[in-house]
Amino acid sequence: MSGALARLYNERVLPFLTAVSCSDRSTGRWREQALGDVSGDVLEVGFANGTNLLHYPRSVRRVYAVEPSDVAWRRARRRIERFGRPVERIGLDGAVLALPDASVDAVVSAYTLCTIPDLQAALHEMRRVLRPGGSVHFLEHGLAPDAEVAARQHRITPRWKKIAGGCHLDRDIPALVEDAGFNLSDLESFYLPGPAFARPWGWFMIGRAEPMP
Repeated sequence: MSGALARLYNERVLPFLTAVSCSDRSTGRWREQALGDVSGDVLEVGFANGTNLLHYPRSVRRVYAVEPSDVAWRRARRRIERFGRPVERIGLDGAVLALPDASVDAVVSAYTLCTIPDLQAALHEMRRVLRPGGSVHFLEHGLAPDAEVAARQHRITPRWKKIAGGCHLDRDIPALVEDAGFNLSDLESFYLPGPAFARPWGWFMIGRAEPMP
């Protein structure tokens, strides 16, 4: 894919495909579970078109959004208006957050930790901006526990990244979160229903983590 064509695909086509594949119709029940006890000032890394706004409880006061796609941000406008609480776009890359230390009560990521190029830097930034008692809430997919499925994920990922915005099928998200200095206080992992050939794309997890002392 040429440079110009790749930019067109990433800027115009990919946000639409992502919105369809991660729509509230297909993922809403898991978002509800992941976000049900979020409150206060929230940093959302990978805001996309604002689907999570449909699931934040009233206890959320404000959302700081990190979103690299201008197309996705424009598509989120109506949801932001309906949300009725402040939503501010603060940057394009979770690895560098334009927020002071200890400035948010919760960090949220839904289908984003798989794509951030420098995930360790982003996780350390999340830890930096969390207030004491704060937590990270995530809904992600990643490296499967079954050796055969994991081997397929490793083989597929280099090609998959090129068409899926840098998405890694083979990131061990819970282990990476722990390596960044968090304690996993809650984790549920599962395969999505479907045929066996789809399992490299189907290992999902809903988790919560707090910074270690």
